[in-house]
Amino acid sequence: MAGGVLVSEDLSRQAFRLRKQVFGDEISFYAPGLKRFSTEEFQQKRPRAFLPISLTGSACVLQCDHCAAKILDPMIPLRPVEGLFHLCKRLADSGTEGVLISGGSGISGAVPLQKHVEDLARVKRELGLRVLVHCGLVSERTCADLRRAGVDGVMIDIIGADETIREVYHLDATVEDFDRSLELLHKYGHSVRPHIIMGLHYGRFLGEDVALEMIANYPVHALVLVVLTPMVGTRMQNVPPPEVPVLEAFIRKARLRVPETLLMLGCARPPGRHKEALDKVAVDNGINGIAYPAEGIVSYARSRGLKPSFFENACSCGC
Repeated sequence: MAGGVLVSEDLSRQAFRLRKQVFGDEISFYAPGLKRFSTEEFQQKRPRAFLPISLTGSACVLQCDHCAAKILDPMIPLRPVEGLFHLCKRLADSGTEGVLISGGSGISGAVPLQKHVEDLARVKRELGLRVLVHCGLVSERTCADLRRAGVDGVMIDIIGADETIREVYHLDATVEDFDRSLELLHKYGHSVRPHIIMGLHYGRFLGEDVALEMIANYPVHALVLVVLTPMVGTRMQNVPPPEVPVLEAFIRKARLRVPETLLMLGCARPPGRHKEALDKVAVDNGINGIAYPAEGIVSYARSRGLKPSFFENACSCGC
């Protein structure tokens, strides 16, 4: 056991050193308007700077076991009578600088972006907002239309196990379909920010390594790691999240596997001491940015020789 700990410590030092060699000393902390946030080190002063919009309101066909559409609840629901452009204009008039366009998935695993492409183009052209979209599985047409609309970045959850796709997402698709989506997004020149949900298969690791290898095949803008966070009202509400040492090992593996890719710790993480411990080891293993950092993490990053930057007008997908 002692030998294993020493090997892990050596690899952590290697990951941290590699991160500083490639990216320098800057570390980014994010507090977008997905929720209110304040610590002694980072006070959210502009909660409307970057806001999430759900194209489907609270509706999602898939009703995934870990989510059951609960993640859509804090988002601003799009009212069909208003339309996406006019909603974004109203937000821009109140000080919003960027939006996350998301929503529930249809039976095919895609977020219904297609019908809003013209509005997205107008949002970019006329309002100048920063636009990130969460797409789900994509078709070639969707990739082409999003490129034409000029969106700034595309987020997609990558799943590396067919069992998880079927049993957790209730989706009739395969790992190859997710790889095909990455391929298409790359083909059309998108700035891609894939997410890996650590512990997605009922709290245990199953396809995360495969997902990491898939992502490593493409020059993505950032890799965002999030953690299964049990939510009341879902089938996983009583599932314990992965333990911090297991998460640390995967963060370290990701840092070493994609050394030139921004590596971010995203919004979804269990709260409390779990979050405090996770954020600390993420810094130790070469993370580039953290959303909603735990109390004390900014000071800890400084103690490791890093220089914090703070953002409210973007999310952990990177600026």
